[in-house]
Amino acid sequence: MAMLTIYGQRQRFCDGVSRRQFLKIGGFALGSLGGLTLTDVLRAEAATGRRNAHKAVINIFLAGGPPHQDMWDLKPEAPGQIRGEFKPIATNVPGIQICEVFPQLAKRMDRVAIIRSIIGSAGDHDGFQCMSGWQRRALSNEGGYPSVGSVLWKLQGQVDRAVPPFIGLSGPSDHMEWSESGSPGFLGSAYAPFRPFGVANKQEDRPRRRGNRGAKGPGMESIRLHGMTLERLQDRQRLLRSLDQARRDMDEDSDVKAMDASFQSAFDLLTSSKLADALDLSKEDPKVVARYGDGKPYQYQYDGAPTVNDHLLIARRLVEAGCRTVTLSYGRWDSHSKNFDLVRDHGAKLDQCLSALLDDLKERGMLNDVTVVVWGEFGRTPLINKDAGRDHWPQVNAALLAGGGMKVGQVIGSTDHQGAYADDRPVQIQEIFATIYHNLGIDTEMVTLEDHSGRPQYLLDYRKPMPELVG
Repeated sequence: MAMLTIYGQRQRFCDGVSRRQFLKIGGFALGSLGGLTLTDVLRAEAATGRRNAHKAVINIFLAGGPPHQDMWDLKPEAPGQIRGEFKPIATNVPGIQICEVFPQLAKRMDRVAIIRSIIGSAGDHDGFQCMSGWQRRALSNEGGYPSVGSVLWKLQGQVDRAVPPFIGLSGPSDHMEWSESGSPGFLGSAYAPFRPFGVANKQEDRPRRRGNRGAKGPGMESIRLHGMTLERLQDRQRLLRSLDQARRDMDEDSDVKAMDASFQSAFDLLTSSKLADALDLSKEDPKVVARYGDGKPYQYQYDGAPTVNDHLLIARRLVEAGCRTVTLSYGRWDSHSKNFDLVRDHGAKLDQCLSALLDDLKERGMLNDVTVVVWGEFGRTPLINKDAGRDHWPQVNAALLAGGGMKVGQVIGSTDHQGAYADDRPVQIQEIFATIYHNLGIDTEMVTLEDHSGRPQYLLDYRKPMPELVG
């Protein structure tokens, strides 16, 4: 039978325990949050012997389509109109060369793996495929496939009730699709990412016009209490929980369940400083902050994301606080003109903050637990156009991966002499996702999730992780 509990004034009983007068109607059952009860959380923490011992992923989206042949797959022997302006430099792994604008990453090549032969891009100018492994139109009648962050939240729950397991740091951009943090798809809004840095549909909040607000940007104020005591907020929560429980017994609609989970998550955010602290870089060692840099001045941003180096540091802090998935959009790489100037600017900044992230994770003993992936939605044309740019090229692109216990210090796959098509070992995008899921402890050959109609859906079509990385 449904339970309705209405709490009255606080009283102090003789046993010293603070209690409340209450009226109960029916029986009571405690619901779970995100599929994980508090008992489960405490049991898991006891088993590990330490807090936040969890696997995680940091997904760095280079929005716009970075030029693979000017970053990780240079063609120094190609004709000038294909080769471009950059020279390759040696790395600390014999035989592997990358672009000259990445000298710090070259010194850390033994910690990363480069895939040069990715195929299967839909050619869409957005981050959907880089967040989920699926084209946006796939299963669209059921809401689409969920991103990794939403899947991980659904399957593994929360590490800490005060920290959302899925956080998108992508700030608002004029081309909205480049600020996408990942969709919950058919899992529903209860598993959507928490976005602390602004509302993308407000023109006045767009960072291109007002500058990036960093860790104290729009959205931070929404997770602080204003004019309400914690005692009063808790009273309201208890009443709403009671009313919601009675309503759920009358209506088991999925939207009601999603609203209840969202309310609980919001309450946990309001009553804990843990998330706010993780987002606040004033609480970080200034030497560490300086190591990452700030990515300013923001150049070549136009309708895309700024080069916010701070976001990579915030991503590490969020994972350390208990977040499972952090996504972010770094720069605007749609280089139809001035391609080489853009890569010099964006590449040098990425070289600094990504190298700092790899060092930071290693020094903190987190690198084997955290998978880092750096990529864009497609590559760019072999032929340089009349504006010194490269145009869209979904036929092949590249990615950099690190951490996650993977076998690194290697290059996987190759392209032809122009960097136009995959030559040796074409790699499907979903193979990379199968590898990421493997690193996170999820068996994509076995696990399914139910869509809105109740049908089980595999997480991917390509379900085997890359043997080069995990075999």
